[in-house]
Amino acid sequence: MSLADSDRELVVSELGREPTRAEAALFENLWSEHCAYRSSRPLLSAFESEGAQVVVGPGDDAAVVALPGEEGEDATYITMGIESHNHPSYVDPFDGAATGVGGIVRDTLSMGAYPIALADSLYFGEFGDDHSKYLFEGVVEGISHYGNCIGVPTVAGSVDFHPDYEGNPLVNVACVGLTNEDRLVTAEAQEPCNKLVLVGNATGRDGLGGASFASEDLAEDAETEDRPAVQVGDPYAEKLLIEANEALVDENLIESARDLGAAGLGGASSEMVAKADLGARIELERVHQREPNMNALEILLAESQERMCYEVEPDNVERVREIAERFDLGCSVIGEVTDGNYTCTFEGETVVDVDAYFLGEGAPMNDLASEDPAEPETDLPAADLKDAFDAVVESPNTASKRWVYRQYDHEVGVRTSVGPGDDAAIVAVREAEQGLALSSGAAPNWTAAAPYEGARAIALENATNVAAKGATPLAAVDCLNGGNPEKPDVYGGFEGIVDGLAEMCETLSTPVVGGNVSLYNDSVAGPIPPTPTLALVGAKEGYDAPPLSAAPEGDLVLVGDLGLETGDARLGGSEYLAQFGGSDRFPALPGDPAALIETLAAVADDDATLAVHDVSHGGLAVSLAEMVTDEAGLEVSLPGDDPAGELFHEQPGRALIQTESVEAVREAFDGVAPVVELGTATDDGSLSVAVGDRTIETDAAEIRERRATIERGLE
Repeated sequence: MSLADSDRELVVSELGREPTRAEAALFENLWSEHCAYRSSRPLLSAFESEGAQVVVGPGDDAAVVALPGEEGEDATYITMGIESHNHPSYVDPFDGAATGVGGIVRDTLSMGAYPIALADSLYFGEFGDDHSKYLFEGVVEGISHYGNCIGVPTVAGSVDFHPDYEGNPLVNVACVGLTNEDRLVTAEAQEPCNKLVLVGNATGRDGLGGASFASEDLAEDAETEDRPAVQVGDPYAEKLLIEANEALVDENLIESARDLGAAGLGGASSEMVAKADLGARIELERVHQREPNMNALEILLAESQERMCYEVEPDNVERVREIAERFDLGCSVIGEVTDGNYTCTFEGETVVDVDAYFLGEGAPMNDLASEDPAEPETDLPAADLKDAFDAVVESPNTASKRWVYRQYDHEVGVRTSVGPGDDAAIVAVREAEQGLALSSGAAPNWTAAAPYEGARAIALENATNVAAKGATPLAAVDCLNGGNPEKPDVYGGFEGIVDGLAEMCETLSTPVVGGNVSLYNDSVAGPIPPTPTLALVGAKEGYDAPPLSAAPEGDLVLVGDLGLETGDARLGGSEYLAQFGGSDRFPALPGDPAALIETLAAVADDDATLAVHDVSHGGLAVSLAEMVTDEAGLEVSLPGDDPAGELFHEQPGRALIQTESVEAVREAFDGVAPVVELGTATDDGSLSVAVGDRTIETDAAEIRERRATIERGLE
């Protein structure tokens, strides 16, 4: 990839001369889609990002949010960030995924925060495909290796399989950190004459051109040709960097910070000063290097991992160096903040001399054609009900993800109260005596069928997950993944997911405080489905939550209807259609989702509530199967007027509640959502679902075997 002719003309006009080779490469990378959001920035104003809880919103390395009830100097803040490492993970699944974890953790560090939890949302081609399995195994290994080594628990996430990810998997990783007002740092430079200090690993040639590589469609030979653009991670150095950063923040030695990610040192240092409309003077030969004879361009743009750029007052430089040396980290004083241009020299020669703001913000936005997606017709398959139940329950999309999360250390840090495998994780923030619920994921079947409504449903689904644990949504970050935006139908779908996600988050009073956009996820296999990953956090008093699994006593109710009276039992976007073919419209969403989420969170925390589980992917069939254990079964009866619709439609915003007081649940949801009595619990681990004149019978052991699809497939 090289600087486009139109961009070069704009740069020449601004500079009054031809750019140097280093300047051209900087503009190529920082004006790429990956860095400048040229196709998406015009759409992102749809998101509501403000609220009383928002301390730092979009535009920094990570967002900062105050926990409810926390005010003043003693307030507890959390940081939230999310990143994609899609193209690198296709080329080199282990290192591509691992360095995605490292990057989002460093985004957390640059805000003066300590990372306390990770969530990964992963998307691959069909599970039965050998290449998809290779990518899947490599990505999970990379995430687990890096996260386990740095001691940050991976507590939540999702895994989806869809044929349209075959040529371009997605790896989206979110990180939550902990800080407070005194420790808060931003990525905006503060004062001219402050020094710029590079701390961390030595710079090598790995990752050159990574930002521009991430802004292109993947070619057929990408796995070999693009390997030099993939960074190589060192989690042990990252662990040292985490602890060194903590010491630097404790001693108030940092004025501003930025991690070195896309476009390397050139990206981090120029963006830091551009945010303050300042400049910098950098001597590239001062950068500590691990490879001989590196030239200015390589030093400037290499994306070597585990590096931070700090703005430091001159009097504090030696103390920063001492702390870096204590943790066996390299440390270079590479230049200083100025009130002039962003300049870089190499061995006495000026190789970059540009206005930092123009470099960071001057990229023209793209005006792209858009086509609205067609609404699918209703063409439903005829499938035997028991065969359909078995197929949907054992689908890789709805099957147990235990094989994945058992590879992650999700208890390190001793904050995890509810771990992976539940609707949402809960991390204990003891500093505020609050539990932080975390849910992350998307639903490619939903957004492939209906981008706008599917994205609204994804936001509601994540909110339902945290409400099922008794938490109230607080804030969210998104990772908006799409194909080649120059294709009108692809851009139309991307517009749909942006607007749908924004609309539902605003309805739920959940500000979207940051995020990431990843476009050009297109390959010879075609574009990916529009995929809006949402990582949403909710807060609650205390750290306990009702379980997902049923108890051996109590009544079972469904909050939300079966779709028979309202006509919402549409099967569009369902796993049922994915298994058996056909098409249908996407189901309508509940009329008052905000009241539904608020009420569900309150009922989940009620003493009479024994278990709560949301109903979403796979519909009621999968949710019922997931609740059954060896000690507790369920006996359920459905009308049977529309058997497939009742069991398999995936309208979000519904939940199964096992309770000792059905009347109390009815009273709580009066005027908010229907409450349907489904049946009772048993103590024999069996599941019996009567659907009209048909009865599906199974038990916990058979369900466990069916849901072990991923383990069996990887043996």
